[in-house]
Order: sequence, then C-alpha cells, then structure tokens
Amino acid sequence: MRLPSMSQPFLLAPIAECPPGPPGAQVRLAVLGARGVGKSAMIVRFLTKRFIGDYEPNTGETGGGGAGRDEPRVRRLTALCSPGNLYSRLVHLDGDHVAVQIQDTPGCIQVQEDCVQVLDSLSRCVKSAEGFLLVYSITDHSSYQSIQPLYQHIRKVHPDARIPIIIVGNKADLLHSRQVQAKEGLQLANELGSLFLEISTSEDSQGVCDVFQYLCKEVSKLQHAGSMDRRWSSIIPRPKSPNMQDLKRRFKQALSSKVK
Repeated sequence: MRLPSMSQPFLLAPIAECPPGPPGAQVRLAVLGARGVGKSAMIVRFLTKRFIGDYEPNTGETGGGGAGRDEPRVRRLTALCSPGNLYSRLVHLDGDHVAVQIQDTPGCIQVQEDCVQVLDSLSRCVKSAEGFLLVYSITDHSSYQSIQPLYQHIRKVHPDARIPIIIVGNKADLLHSRQVQAKEGLQLANELGSLFLEISTSEDSQGVCDVFQYLCKEVSKLQHAGSMDRRWSSIIPRPKSPNMQDLKRRFKQALSSKVK
C-alpha cells in the first residue's frame, strides 16, 4: 500500500537540534518495536537519507538488509542513532516550518514463551508522543507478535482513537528470509484500524520518508482540529447555573396562587 504523497518534501540537511517552539508548533512521534527491527536505521534514513548497514556490537539493532560498505561512516552514523535518543528537526510541511521530534526507543518489549511484557520505558515514550510507528521485521515473526500488545498499550494511554498509528513491516528486501507474509501484516492492521505497509529501509529511502511525512501530516491535522475545538469552546458561552433564590421565589408564588 502506497501512502499519499506529500506536496512538499522534508528538508534533508544533517540531523540538527531545533529550539522548542510555541504550543502546537511541534509534532512529537515515537518509533516502537522489538529489538533488531531497524527502528534507529529508519529514523536516520529519514533524517539524512543515509542507511546504516550494520551496528557495532552492543550498540543497538541492525537496520536492515545488507552490510555497511563504508565502515568509518557506519561508525559515525551509529553514534547518531543510539536507541533511546530524541531527535529534533525543523522540517517544511505543507508550506509551514514544523518542529518534529522523533523518539527512538530501545527494544521496549520482551517476548518469552508467548508472553509479551511491556517495559516501563515504553510508557514514558508513549505519554509524550502524538503519532506512532509500530515496526516489525518481516524476517522475525516474534517481532510481528509484539505489534498488537504495543498497539493496545498505546490505546490505554491515549484512548482517543484519532491518534494516528502506522504499522510497518521493515526489511522487505530480505524476501529469502521472510517469516511474516504481507497478508498477515495487512490483516492485523485491518483488525486494529491502522494503516499498514512494508518497506525496505536499506533500499527504499523514499518509502521511509513517505511514512514519516504521512504521520507528521496526520498529527498536524489532529492538532489543528483540537485547536479549533478549543477556540469554539471559548467563543460559545457556558450556560449559567440557575439562581436558586429566584427558583425558591417562583416556587413560593406558585404555591400561594394555588392556595388562593
């Protein structure tokens, strides 16, 4: 499934921090999933168009198919995308500059004997985010099994069904190692009421950008709708509570008229 294309591309300068803007000027996203599905590589691919082929041992998760051909560059990019980082970026979205914050998370779930445990670090990420990417690897069925518990946890924290959530099957280039069929991802997304697509972080830079751009646009639309609701609630006056003394007076008058 192809996402609707955006009218304006995101800026593709190196990752840079941006100062916090006024309320409503920031889009806060979180990328969640099991360890090794390529979350950090997706974020760096979006922000820099570069792909991290491999992580150094004990640094993080692998990004996708293929190994890094330029080892020094891989080390530098690895330092940029350590799991758990929060990236801030000023981007151009539909003619406006928007501060986008992307929360990268470490492997925030544990799957043992069909039991999925959500770690405490996940809750802190979920509370502050306004849009979510739930990522699994098509080469790891256990990472696919973690998507539904993650989704349910998000809905507990954000009961508002309008909060946008996109399910992403990563490493679509590794077809020879596929453990999760595309129809399984699509079926799960339909059950949960989410958008689904498969991407290859290593081979499809535009696909990765489309995912983040679409999510940013959905969050911005939700923010705009919320600001409009607050504006209308401030314009329309609240009904005043009835004056109890006046009600008592009218009640006494009605009783006296009946007595006469």
